[in-house]
Amino acid sequence: MREFSLSLKELFKVNKDEVFGLDIGTNAVKMVQICKEGSSYVLTAAGICEIPAVTGNNKQENGQNVVRAIRDCLQMSGTDARFATCGVCGPEVAVRRFQFPSLPAGELEGAILLEASQVCPFNINEGSVDYQIAPNGDDENVSGVLVATTSKLIARKQGLAKSASLDCALMDVDGLALLNCFNTFTSKTNTKEVKNRHKPLAVGRTFAVLNVGYSFSTLAIISENGLPFVRDIPYGGRGIVEHIASDRSISSERVNRYLKDISSSRDGQFEISDAFGNASRRLIDDVSETLRFYSAQEKSSLIDKLFVCGGFSLVGGFVEFLDEQLPTGAVLWNPFEAIRCRADEQCELLVRQKGSVLAVAAGLALRTI
Repeated sequence: MREFSLSLKELFKVNKDEVFGLDIGTNAVKMVQICKEGSSYVLTAAGICEIPAVTGNNKQENGQNVVRAIRDCLQMSGTDARFATCGVCGPEVAVRRFQFPSLPAGELEGAILLEASQVCPFNINEGSVDYQIAPNGDDENVSGVLVATTSKLIARKQGLAKSASLDCALMDVDGLALLNCFNTFTSKTNTKEVKNRHKPLAVGRTFAVLNVGYSFSTLAIISENGLPFVRDIPYGGRGIVEHIASDRSISSERVNRYLKDISSSRDGQFEISDAFGNASRRLIDDVSETLRFYSAQEKSSLIDKLFVCGGFSLVGGFVEFLDEQLPTGAVLWNPFEAIRCRADEQCELLVRQKGSVLAVAAGLALRTI
């Protein structure tokens, strides 16, 4: 599997050991710092901090809470690094594959920009576009992947980092970061180090990674010889929680408390198992439809395995539910099972228990190595 990480914005060159992956989500901030020692990767720092919720739509207060969470996350991790690789996802981000007849080098960029203007749901003149050509050995065609996002989204992520006394050295795409993390830590050469939890990834098979976050779920698919496919689904943990709350006429806070510890929260006052299935139906349908679309587009069989990560993946029974409902098998994925930890015991415990939440941040950290 090839690496398809595209830098939308590279501001300056810094020492790779001074950069870490910073995943600024809607509900939490996650950071990971990784270094390479010989042929192995070593975790040197990691942290997770929730972002306090605000009442109403107070953007200023929310921004302040995000900055505070970034600072708390860095303090928790103990890192002294000040340069971050951030990621973007959502409706202001587009990842598209392209194929053109072979073109002179001087005309290729214009063709890609024209393609971007036709497929992106926003004005590319108000955004940033990057691309990577895939070496396919075909002299008659040129193919690759383009990514685009709005300047507004880039500026927002850079502004949050700056307010936390950080510099955003690189900007990546969450879906591509997930695939690079998967390719690095769950490849057929590394799988034997993962305590035999997953079988080695055979050549020619196709795999998908589903990161279920708070506001969005990112589905990223890659085959051994194919180009990456990325889709951001506008439904995640928040939508599931709000659906359950509405269905059972209870508060979202109560549902959140229940889901955080299902085993000890069965107090008999309400049962949400049916509501949980109904609330997850939209995500199930969107993922199933996307998997079928990909298979039809590639003229291949369905995805061999779906690796699930993200904040909502740790909810008890959720991955098992996906495994039952989706057209392909689903397993919980913790990329840190294949990474040696050189940090303190607190960090090691964090990645052992919540490593699935840190998959995007780990992929962003790899962008600097």
